[in-house]
Amino acid sequence: MVIKERIKSSNTAYEYFHVQEYEDGRIVLEPRELVKPFQISVNTLSMMDSSIANFKEGRVSEPLDPSYKSSTRAVDFA
Repeated sequence: MVIKERIKSSNTAYEYFHVQEYEDGRIVLEPRELVKPFQISVNTLSMMDSSIANFKEGRVSEPLDPSYKSSTRAVDFA
């Protein structure tokens, strides 16, 4: 036997909702806006293109020395 519990809502501002049902009978609907999961902005793509162009033209910084230890310390703001 299949029991389907449905809620009908008309004229809502959102199409999709996250539904939480609690043991005391409360039902909470939170609106959800569906977006593309991973979208890179036009500005970021432009910056990446210019960085690759600079790399291909040889405009790069000196290599980093992984053995170099900075004199700065991490600060704990707690």
